[in-house]
Amino acid sequence: MFMDQIEQSIHTMQQLKDFGVRLSIDDFGTGYSSLAYLKRFPIDKLKIDQSFVRGIAHDASDREITATIVAMARNLGLEVLAEGVETTEQLAFLQQLGCQFYQGYLFCKPLPVEQLHAWMDTRPL
Repeated sequence: MFMDQIEQSIHTMQQLKDFGVRLSIDDFGTGYSSLAYLKRFPIDKLKIDQSFVRGIAHDASDREITATIVAMARNLGLEVLAEGVETTEQLAFLQQLGCQFYQGYLFCKPLPVEQLHAWMDTRPL
């Protein structure tokens, strides 16, 4: 939807930012994600698509793409979140790169809301 009306989308995103909403580009590196959007959209964070994270252990191209996304985000003053982190090896590689945020089964599998609240209560802030 945003991609069909770029100028209106940028205006809407800026209004959201003015209200204090933080914005991310999800699945960066796939689909509609474009380097041009990094320059134009008022975003705060890139979310590295899990397809790249999944291949970190055995695919040099996935490691290089992931490293490039993290470096580019850092140079643009953006935060980085890696999706689909499932192994300690993936986590160690991402931490070495300076990736700040992670999500995936390594930390917790999807839970019903009641179990999620209990799990969150056991986590340090």
